[in-house]
Amino acid sequence: MENNALEKKFSKYIVLVSILIPVVVAILFNVKLKDLGYDVEPLPFLPPIYATINGITAVVLVAGVLAIKNGNRLLHQRFMTTAIALSLAFLVMYVAYHMTTDSTKFGGEGSIRMVYFFILISHIILSIAVIPLVLITYVRALAEKFDKHKKIAKITFPIWLYVAVTGVIVYLMISPYYAS
Repeated sequence: MENNALEKKFSKYIVLVSILIPVVVAILFNVKLKDLGYDVEPLPFLPPIYATINGITAVVLVAGVLAIKNGNRLLHQRFMTTAIALSLAFLVMYVAYHMTTDSTKFGGEGSIRMVYFFILISHIILSIAVIPLVLITYVRALAEKFDKHKKIAKITFPIWLYVAVTGVIVYLMISPYYAS
């Protein structure tokens, strides 16, 4: 398949996935399986796991950038594919947690509360924005349009890294308030 055709073929899927993921997550975030009659146990052990996955994602992203700066395209590709897989694993666990477990309210007061909500809100907004960026960046690499890939990767990387790191920070800030 010609490279232009590959990019064109995936463009509608990128749009579809970029809309579907946030919408489905928002809907599922408000669905509790128990309310639907399913006898499921809460999954309170998941937040530290998916926070760790966010941390690993950040490390893998940095390693991927270092790999390409050192001229190792194959290693870069493997790191970036791994980062996508880790992000998907995070998403599945995040949704599973929220479908089985009541949400935790942040208990901090004063300026730390404002800091927490700033980080949380920017994390959420950028986690939605990064979806099409990651997909476009990845497809451009698959299509071997490396000039266009590099151009958008310079935007995608810092946003994706911010989302991964702030995911860990949000977890660390809210973890004292999880029910025991």
